[in-house]
Amino acid sequence: MQKKKNKAVDTKMTAIAVSAQLKKGKRPRVSKFLIYILCIILALLSIMPFLIMVVNATRSTTEIQQHALSLIPSKYLIDNFKILTGKSFNPMVGFMNSMIISVCSTLCTVYFSTLTAYAIVVYEWKLRKPFFTFIMAVMMIPSQLVSIGFYQFVYKIHLTNNFLPLILPAIAAPTCVFFMRQFMIPSLHLDIINSARIDGSGEFYTFNRIVLPIMKPAIATQAIFSFVASWNNLFLPMILLTRQDKYTMPIMVSLLKGDIYKTEYGSVYLGLTLTVLPIFIVYFLLSKYIIAGVALGGVKE
Repeated sequence: MQKKKNKAVDTKMTAIAVSAQLKKGKRPRVSKFLIYILCIILALLSIMPFLIMVVNATRSTTEIQQHALSLIPSKYLIDNFKILTGKSFNPMVGFMNSMIISVCSTLCTVYFSTLTAYAIVVYEWKLRKPFFTFIMAVMMIPSQLVSIGFYQFVYKIHLTNNFLPLILPAIAAPTCVFFMRQFMIPSLHLDIINSARIDGSGEFYTFNRIVLPIMKPAIATQAIFSFVASWNNLFLPMILLTRQDKYTMPIMVSLLKGDIYKTEYGSVYLGLTLTVLPIFIVYFLLSKYIIAGVALGGVKE
């Protein structure tokens, strides 16, 4: 009898353990399912504005005014493109102008910011901490605050209607310097730099061939942010560029209006679509470096 009771107790305990394991197994599945549903909803909400913009680029102004929200493309894409190219300026010229400014300013930002962060992290000099504090203080100053003085300076040196005032200031990017320094401190090991110096490597050669490859994830991240900020910049280009052949794409989109009685919303959405397209291309080209190199350090074990 005692053995039968012990077997019954063991059977009950086993059943309880199995049911507990089954419950534990179900809970993660339910939680993962809810997480997937939430991620899908957030992805759809993120994609929806761009989808509406692309769809509206194929619709006429009357359709947009009567039905503002629609996910079905229409047949007025060619007509909107004719209206877009029929203005007093050429969108392709604006596209190329924006591309020149954005690419050059992005290259200046990421390279010189990484070089500045390298000098702060690697070298030992007396004013290193005050210099970094000064960079942080400059980061707190809004760019619009110095726009009047900057315009007066550019006007006096006769560089209005020139791309250089929109490219060269990108060399001094305090936010990018701060980001590069924070990424460089745990990722860049000084033993690598010292080994390169012992082998006879020059400082610029070490920076270009050793440091920059290690900093690829941070460079890709800041390149995306810098390119988007430069491409969408409207305030300074509108002040400095007054000739139509120097207009950037955001300026041209802001001027996409008809007469005083009508605005061609279809062409406006088409211009916005053309404006956003390079941003998507840059993101898809550089995102793989961010994903692949986030967890990588400078030294492999």
